[in-house]
Formats: sequence, structure tokens, C-alpha cells
Amino acid sequence: MPRVAVVGSYGVGLTVELERVPEAGETVVGRRFRVDHGGKGSNQAVGAARLGAEVDFLTAIGDDAFGHDAVALWEREGVRAEPVVVGTAATMSAPILVERSGENRIVVVPGALEQLAREHVDAFADRIAAADVCVVQLEIPVATALYALEVACRAGVRTILNPAPAPPQPIAVDVDYLTPNETEAAAVRDARGTLVVTLGDEGADLDGVRVPALPADVVDTTGAGDAFTAAFAVALAEGLTDLDAVRWGCAAGAHMVEHAGVVPGLPTRAELAERLSFLSV
Repeated sequence: MPRVAVVGSYGVGLTVELERVPEAGETVVGRRFRVDHGGKGSNQAVGAARLGAEVDFLTAIGDDAFGHDAVALWEREGVRAEPVVVGTAATMSAPILVERSGENRIVVVPGALEQLAREHVDAFADRIAAADVCVVQLEIPVATALYALEVACRAGVRTILNPAPAPPQPIAVDVDYLTPNETEAAAVRDARGTLVVTLGDEGADLDGVRVPALPADVVDTTGAGDAFTAAFAVALAEGLTDLDAVRWGCAAGAHMVEHAGVVPGLPTRAELAERLSFLSV
């Protein structure tokens, strides 16, 4: 069984669906509101587990209802989230505005994630060393994220950095793979690794090779990048080529955008296989 270690975030998505986002000083009326499990790290951990990987996950949550719900989610999905760091701040939250077109705008309030530190990564080092692939994002402190990549590199584990959200200043880091979107790509211009840029409905770019998107009826683009990175990681852990791994990512992203909410849209292995069948038609 492929094994994936994820070091990253958990948070709750507080989603408002509306016709359009308000201008400065304007008030608009939303159509629907919901609370969803989120955080790029958790999304990618759950996504990898649904695709058949054995997943270890390091994150930080608050001692609150959202944090307790997170633990229940990981238990249901088969994600090993031990040790999980319980901080003194609230569990991360992210208000999300989704327009009728499917475009989204997200604000992240890190909370307990700001307390995730090097010593927690050290306690997780054995899980990283046992993995085929280690995936890291930047909703946790950048220094902690880079240290996790360093630990994985020392252990000879392949690394994926999903540089989201993009840091204020470009970062220089050596990794095996980088999975930014077009906006985030500038933040890793000084990094070294195979560059996989996700392009939304235009697919993805693998070091200059364009991989087309799969057909999809867009409902909500939230989480498409997380679905992509999870599938990409599992494919690499299973020994697929970089190109096939990107195709897996595109298929997972296409499945995701047809669903409202992230966790409901993360594909199972059977659902991913159905999407991939479009490539052979």
C-alpha cells in the first residue's frame, strides 16, 4: 500500500454562497451558508486516504468543537492524525465567499496552526521516514513547513510542496515537486524542483508540458488544488510517472469542482478511475 505523510493544516470552512462579492462598503444578501471541514493539509490527507494510501497527518487544532469534529473526521476516513497538537488558540477557520460562477475568495485565520513548530515535526519524523511521499503546504508557519521538508529530504523521502497560500516573499527551497497555481508560482520562483502548475479549467503544466483538463460541470472550485495534490501524491507513491501523476491530479480536480464543499468532492479510487476513463475515449 502506498504511504503518504502530510504536514499541514486543518480548519473549518465557513462558506457563503452569493450572486457576487460585495464592493467596499457594500452589503449583499447571501443565498446559502454552510460549515465544512477544511484546511489544505487535512483535505490532502483525506483525499490521499480515499484513493487507497496509508496516510499519517501532523497538524494543530484547538480544544474546541471544531477540533473535536476534526478528530472524528480523521477516524472515519482512516487518516492517522497522531500525534495531533492541541494548541491554546482556536481551530483554524476560513470564511469563503463563492459566487454563482463558481469563483471563490478565501480568508484564512490560522489560530492553533501558528503553534505548530519544529519540535512537533521531530516527534513526527518516524512517520515521515516511513512514507513514500511527504506533502507540505503553507497554511502552517513557513519555518515549520520548510523544516518538515528538510526532515523528509534527510530521510530520502520524496517531497511535494504545495505553496498555498503564497508567502509574502518568495522562498528558496529544494524539493522534488512544487504544485502551485498560476498565482502561487511566483512565490517559488527561487525554489528548485519539478514544477507542476495547476491551471484550473486549462489543466496543468508539467515543466512546460501541458496536460489538458477533463470535462466538468463547475459548481464550486474550492478544494480543486487539494484534490489535485492528493491524487498526484498517491500516484507518485504508487510509482507512476510524473505525467501520469499529473493526469491523476487533473482527474481528481475535475471530480472536485462538480461538488459543493471540499470533503464531499474528494474522489474515491473508483470515482477517480471513472474520470480517468475519459482519457482513453
